[in-house]
Amino acid sequence: MSEQEDRADPEGIRAGLGRNLTYGLLDSLGRAIVGGRFEARGFPTEGELARQHGVSRSVTREAVKMLTAKGLLSARPRQGTVVQATTSWNLFDADVLRWLLERKFSLELLRHFNELRIAIEPEAAALAARLADAGDLADIRDGLERMVAADRGEDEILEADIDFHVAILRASRNPFYVQFRDVVTTALRTSIRFTNRLTGHSASIAAHRAVLDAIVARDADAAHGAMRKIIGDVLALMDRAEAAA
Repeated sequence: MSEQEDRADPEGIRAGLGRNLTYGLLDSLGRAIVGGRFEARGFPTEGELARQHGVSRSVTREAVKMLTAKGLLSARPRQGTVVQATTSWNLFDADVLRWLLERKFSLELLRHFNELRIAIEPEAAALAARLADAGDLADIRDGLERMVAADRGEDEILEADIDFHVAILRASRNPFYVQFRDVVTTALRTSIRFTNRLTGHSASIAAHRAVLDAIVARDADAAHGAMRKIIGDVLALMDRAEAAA
């Protein structure tokens, strides 16, 4: 689609297609940047990207703009668009998190995720014990019931486990903690696969039930400790895996 065609489409008939092209290019470039493809060579110009991917300059411009907002790129005078250092990337962005974890598996990165979780989720569980309403408790209980069903082969354990943890973040009633749901979700998707591979079984239902019971009992200290144990056990498993490597 050319820029002239874009301008000749005042009703937005191609808008959906344009968005798909933009997000497709965004995903392709994001994976390439995070995977280190541009470390040894400069990032392409908009014209080069348009030719390489068979899209219009307006599509490449929008994709580059989105990557810049995620901290992966920056435009510098006389240097053009350049890839930013990893320290500038928005690691809380869901796409960036996904691209990072889709790279070659890194136990160190997974540890960093879980170190962040252990600083957040136990506090969220303690807040949930104090502040959760009936609807919040129902959501947490539903997550646990799904985990039990998944243990019987009747549900998807990964999604059930994620629902349980995200429900607790919401039940904390702290909007900042709720914003960590993408980090927690992404970390869990990789952590659960890692722990399942090493232990041969899914998450401990009893350990998760202890968190729920403490929240229902309005025991903030017990909720904090129970959640800390779940994540601490994952970190301990990583220690053993690193020692055996």
